[in-house]
Amino acid sequence: MDIRITEVKEITLPISSPIRNAYIDFTKMTTSLVAVVTNVVRDGKRVVGYGFNSNGRYGQGGLIRERFAPRILEAEASTLLDQTGENLDPDRVWAAMMTNEKPGGHGERSVAVGTIDMAVWDATAKIAGKPLFRLLSELHGVEADPRVFVYAAGGYYYPGKDLAALRAEMRSYLDRGYTVVKMKIGGAPLTEDLQRIEAVLAEIGSEARLAVDANGRFDLETAIAYAKALRQYDLFWYEEVGDPLDYSLQATVSEFYPGPMATGENLFSHQDARNLIRHGGMRSDRDWLQFDCALSYGLCEYRRTLAMLQRHGWSSRRCIPHGGHQMSLNIAAGLGLGGNESYPDLFQPFGGFPDGVRVEAGYITMPELVGIGFEGKSDLCRVMHDLAE
Repeated sequence: MDIRITEVKEITLPISSPIRNAYIDFTKMTTSLVAVVTNVVRDGKRVVGYGFNSNGRYGQGGLIRERFAPRILEAEASTLLDQTGENLDPDRVWAAMMTNEKPGGHGERSVAVGTIDMAVWDATAKIAGKPLFRLLSELHGVEADPRVFVYAAGGYYYPGKDLAALRAEMRSYLDRGYTVVKMKIGGAPLTEDLQRIEAVLAEIGSEARLAVDANGRFDLETAIAYAKALRQYDLFWYEEVGDPLDYSLQATVSEFYPGPMATGENLFSHQDARNLIRHGGMRSDRDWLQFDCALSYGLCEYRRTLAMLQRHGWSSRRCIPHGGHQMSLNIAAGLGLGGNESYPDLFQPFGGFPDGVRVEAGYITMPELVGIGFEGKSDLCRVMHDLAE
């Protein structure tokens, strides 16, 4: 069969919310939803791969429609296939998208490519008739582990949200099976944030651990002030203390904070990730890396990032991606990451798990759904099928 991609469709959709973190509010947040349509038929239906970009970055419709999708459709179909000619080769599709792109300048380009890349991998796994995490483990010669650690991300600033409401939110995550919860800091004065932290710690007690996230807000002086204040708590991590490209700031703050730190969600290439490892003072025995494939050129690039980490003595288990989407869940299960972020109540229908998947003692078990598994999440499936059809 002459396998080919026949269409690449995109629609920009709102995922707005009145929440805010230390840097931005989400009242006008959007995402791009992409459908990569193929001429392959499975069980009487054409194979369509789906993808979308993570929260925190806006939809990339212009770049997708005007630059990257046309390159895929203009490429000779055979150049996008694997050596057997019986399936797509995501690396070759990725190379076609990046034709005539200069090095560097990653920015929004990496989000557009990562969105399409997700859809290509979904289609590839569907053509193969396998869950993506199973396909990835086979490609890399490793054993898949369907059981994946997840933590609950929340604790945003919200109009009228007092300490009681914050405590109730965190309690709801524990009631749903999470053992690690995360809250935002840096959007209020230090003294107020410490009150918020202590309220959450009082609520969760020994039932769970707490991580805090500054969303890159702090200058060096403020980051160190928070580090000194946070040392009194046994936190799961202290996240993204300053500008993600200020590796010197990250390295300096680590000297004042002996506990685990986390960063990486706003680094969008394996080169930027490499600079973090080289110059950011990250400690491979305790710190966490949050690179998000949906924002950083996709899984093709993420595999290059993982190879770089291995060369620098880092385990893939130190990676817990940002974004809370099923793509990273598949990577975690297939390539042995340390877990994945989860947004139990936000950014729907794009976040969360397939219907029926429950968090148990901080872990979920991946269902054996073909592709990424989007079709197992009914509210998301409806939106995706509306685009493809």
